Amino acid sequence: MPSQLDQLKAYTAVACDTGDFRQLAAFAPRDATTNPSLIVRAIDQPAYAPLLAQTVAAHRGQPLDAVVDRVLVRFGCEILGIVPGRVSTEVDARLSFDAAATIARAQRIMALYASEGVASERVLIKVAATWEGIQAAKALEHHGIRCNLTLVFSFCQAVACGEAGVQLVSPFVGRIYDWHKKAAGDAWNEAANAGVNDPGVRSVAQIWRYFKKFGIETEVMGASFRNVGQILALAGCDLLTISPELLAALQASHAPVERALDPDQARGCDAKALSYNEPSFRHALNEDAMATEKLSEGIRAFGADSARLDAMVKAL
Repeated sequence: MPSQLDQLKAYTAVACDTGDFRQLAAFAPRDATTNPSLIVRAIDQPAYAPLLAQTVAAHRGQPLDAVVDRVLVRFGCEILGIVPGRVSTEVDARLSFDAAATIARAQRIMALYASEGVASERVLIKVAATWEGIQAAKALEHHGIRCNLTLVFSFCQAVACGEAGVQLVSPFVGRIYDWHKKAAGDAWNEAANAGVNDPGVRSVAQIWRYFKKFGIETEVMGASFRNVGQILALAGCDLLTISPELLAALQASHAPVERALDPDQARGCDAKALSYNEPSFRHALNEDAMATEKLSEGIRAFGADSARLDAMVKAL
């Protein structure tokens, strides 16, 4: 019996969620995703310190944000030397409520990749799925820059991204699970909320089925997993981005993996078509306490790690 990882790859494109590109080859993912937290974690390791120092030295005297983008692109290029598919590179989360600044930063990142000889189809620009971020992504997609809308916690965020024609959305399974478990407190029943009943899994499955029913081409990539069970409950999703630790667990197991998400069943689901403008989007997001809290928390955390990366660059 093949490993669970190999079985999963028969149904789903696998991406690795890491800034530590030295780990990638062992799992042969198609794509890779990064975020400021993962990049900072990698740079904290002695093996990556020379890469940071070399990049900063080569571009000393440039504005801080420009040097930071050089660092992100350097990591992205290293990753693309290992994976055959795409890398996601994130725009500074502190720009999440500024569409114009997000567009400008994304265009600069893509120009840096182009200067390294990287084809545009191998890069996804990660943007937080705020209203402003979605509008920025819509404009970027119009100009041929493909986007990965991250920090997706609510159905309205995903629907608005699909309407905007973005390439990919990343619903955060584990963080949704975390919120519901914390909210339930002592009443939480782990067994009753596992597998297909996991609230994070249900969120991704709902988005995936909706997109398939209505022929929305936006890819769905489950992200932020806490355990292997969450991953296997989404076998058949377009993509899943998985940490090296959970990839290793999947690789070590040879238990059978069955397809959980079936496109034929999705096309027959009873979902109703939705559409959002800015007021209705903001109201729908506001009505979802979990999504509102986790989106804000995620932007703050990524923003803090962007500030940490700034400080690392400035210190050299």
